[in-house]
Amino acid sequence: MTERIVVKIGSSSLTSDEGGLNRERIAFFSRELASLYDAGYQVLLVTSGAVAAGFRKIGYRSRPKLVHEKQAAAAVGQALLMQAYQEAFSAYGTSGGIGVAQILLTRADFSNRRRIQNALMTIEELLEQRTVPVVNENDTVATDELKFGDNDTLSALVANLVKAKRLLILTDTDGLYTEDPRINPEAIRIDRVEVISEDLVKLAGGSGSSVGTGGMRSKIEAARIAMRGGVPAFIGRVLEPGDMQLAVEGGGKGTYFDTSLHNLPMKKQWVGFHSHTQGRIIVDEGAEKALLQGGKSLLPAGIREIEGEFHPGDVVEVVNLQQQTIGRGVVNYAAWQIQAVAGLSTQEVRRRVEVNRIEVIHRDEWVSFSG
Repeated sequence: MTERIVVKIGSSSLTSDEGGLNRERIAFFSRELASLYDAGYQVLLVTSGAVAAGFRKIGYRSRPKLVHEKQAAAAVGQALLMQAYQEAFSAYGTSGGIGVAQILLTRADFSNRRRIQNALMTIEELLEQRTVPVVNENDTVATDELKFGDNDTLSALVANLVKAKRLLILTDTDGLYTEDPRINPEAIRIDRVEVISEDLVKLAGGSGSSVGTGGMRSKIEAARIAMRGGVPAFIGRVLEPGDMQLAVEGGGKGTYFDTSLHNLPMKKQWVGFHSHTQGRIIVDEGAEKALLQGGKSLLPAGIREIEGEFHPGDVVEVVNLQQQTIGRGVVNYAAWQIQAVAGLSTQEVRRRVEVNRIEVIHRDEWVSFSG
C-alpha cells in the first residue's frame, strides 16, 4: 500500500487574526502538500478554519461564542474554505490539477462502527482516484457532546483510521519546548519523544491564537492518540518551501513523537478511541502488569472493584490502584457477575457464575493505554 501522510492545519495558519481566509497561506500549504503528492505519498488534509473563514462574511464583528452563531459561520466558511483549496490545488498535477474532496465528520461517526467503516471506504476510493480528502469537523450539526473539541484530535483519529505513515500537526511554533519560548528565550526544544508523561503534558500551555481552539496541550494529546494507534506524529512549523517534505522525512522544524506500536485493526481502534464506555474496572498491580507487559487477558482474580452498570459486550475502562486509566476492553461479564467473583480464582468463579468465557476481558478485545 502506498504510504499515507495526514496533515493537520489549524485556523491560525489559514486565516488572519481578524477572520477571513489568507489565500497566500492556503496557496503555500497546497503547494507543499502537492510536493508530497508528487513524491508518491497519498495525502489527507485535516483542516480547521471554517468558522474563522465565515464569521466576517456572515456579518459578525468577532468570532462568535454562541453555538448557533458558530454553526452559521461554519456553514458559510466551509464553502469558502473548500473553494480556496479547490482553486489552490488546481494549479498542481496533471489533467486540470489535483482534485480535492470534502469529508465532514463528527465524533458520533467514529462511535458507530458501520458509519466510520463507510467513511473509510469513501476515503480509500478518493485516494485511489488520486484525490485529496479534505477532512473537517461537521460544525454545523455537531453539539458539545459530539464535538472533538479541536481538529487536533480529529487528525489523530483519521491518521489511525487510514494507517498513516506519519501525522503532521502544523502549528505556529517549531515544536515542544521545556518552557514557553515566547517568555524565556533560553527554553530548549524537545526534538524527540518516545513516552508522553504527565510532566510532558504540563509543559503545554493554552491556545496562542484568537481564531483557533487548540493549544499545544491538545496537540500533545493528539500525538498520544496517534502513537497508541501505531502512528508516529510530528508537531511543528512549516514556513518555507520544502519544510513539509523535511517533516515527513524526519528533519522537520519541530518535535517528533515516536512509537514502537503497530497500527491497530479497525475493531481495536473502535474499542480504544471511539466507543462509549459503560463502566470502570479497578485492577490490582498483578493484573496491571499482566495486561500491559505480559500480553495477558484480564481474569477475575486481579479485579478489586467495579463502577457502573454494564453488560457482556459493552466497552469498559480499566484503571489501576492509582486511578490511572491503563486501557479499554470489551467485557464478557455483567457488572453484577464481576461483583460476585472479583478477586476469586478461576476454579471458584466457575462454581459461582455461569459465563461464556472465563476471561473478563480477552486480550484480543483489549487496547492498552500504556505509553
